[in-house]
Amino acid sequence: MSYPRIRIEDAGRHAGESVEIAGWLYNLRKSGKIAFPLLRDGTGIMQGVAVKANLDEALFDTIKNLTQESSVILRGKIRAEQRAPGGFEMDVEGAEVIQRVPESDPYPITPKEHGTDFLMDHRHLWLRSKRQHAVVRIRHEVIRAVRDYLDSNGFTLVDTPIFTPAACEGTTTLFEVDYFEDEKVYLTQSGQLYNEADAMAFGKVYCFGPTFRAEKSKTRRHLTEFWMVEPEMAYATLEDVKQLAEGLIVYVVGRVLDNRRHELEALERDISKLETIQAPFPRMSYDDAVKILESRGSEIQWGSDFGGTDETLITEGLDRPLMVDRYPTQVKAFYFQPDSERPELALGVDVIAPEGYGEIVGGGQRIHDLNLLLQRLEEHKLPPEAFNWYIDLRKYGSVPHAGFGMGIERFVAWMCGLEHIRETIPYPRMLYRTRP
Repeated sequence: MSYPRIRIEDAGRHAGESVEIAGWLYNLRKSGKIAFPLLRDGTGIMQGVAVKANLDEALFDTIKNLTQESSVILRGKIRAEQRAPGGFEMDVEGAEVIQRVPESDPYPITPKEHGTDFLMDHRHLWLRSKRQHAVVRIRHEVIRAVRDYLDSNGFTLVDTPIFTPAACEGTTTLFEVDYFEDEKVYLTQSGQLYNEADAMAFGKVYCFGPTFRAEKSKTRRHLTEFWMVEPEMAYATLEDVKQLAEGLIVYVVGRVLDNRRHELEALERDISKLETIQAPFPRMSYDDAVKILESRGSEIQWGSDFGGTDETLITEGLDRPLMVDRYPTQVKAFYFQPDSERPELALGVDVIAPEGYGEIVGGGQRIHDLNLLLQRLEEHKLPPEAFNWYIDLRKYGSVPHAGFGMGIERFVAWMCGLEHIRETIPYPRMLYRTRP
């Protein structure tokens, strides 16, 4: 008999049919003359019911002696069972063991508690767990939603380079790489500068890729390698950035709620806290934010950037992200356009997530005046020759333009309600972790 192969997530469409599922043994329960192998295939978990009286004795013995994470193909009839994981189970009629994990060298991650270091050392296996599977599926949904929103709002994806000859914000937090013939280049910390050139060609663009920061930070919000989406718009202002960021965030949160509710529940996420994420977001100036922080016990002084504790304090009592704009130019990168009425302020905005998840979007309006850009490069002690092409953008058809960056891992941590950002990416790179 030929059994069509299906995926577990599609089992409901095959009730009453005899099929096969290829996967790995997630768990096994047995009780005398019946065995319940739990099979996972990457799309879900299916319980099999193997009854000794209905099977060849050797086949039943093979099934009841399977070891955790052995690879196996189960064959049988799908039927509805509300008590089973996913609402369906399989009456097993046959099985093919592809590889049986030996009992002498068992799968190292067991149902008992393991320390974080142990799990991170076995990250390549830990990804098979329900919790990590849920996080990665939510990450996938976030990325798909970001692309769909920008693609449907007139943006063109234009890829930017990983190797860059110059830094966006100085070289102190960049990884330096030996290139050919003794040339030094850097791993990108942002695609923004190239994105500005792309926006002058296509109007509305975005890049989406890995970025690198050589900060020696060990906080729960930092990785040395992370993914960032960066939209950039020609003929745009700070207000355009706020509107785009707000629309994007609301859309992505909605997509996660619509399509990944099961995964959120598996993570025991308080879904009600995501259902309140609707426009409009509250907005305030940096000036007002500093006053509020001082009243809440922060030692921040005007002119300083917000730390993680400040970001948590400023969003206390809020049920949606907060937009803080017009930070001092001294804490922002050289390319920020100053406020025409108060040049000591930059036309930038940070979007700070509630529940202590910190900044998820940072951006603003870029300098479009040639002389001001040259002045800023000099003030930041950046070599003009490294920015010749960037300077050209202010010579040939310069216009006000604006954009932002959104870190995917921080966004996913917020969606999932995770304590540490390291679980939001399959293989995290941190200050003291480069393996596996």
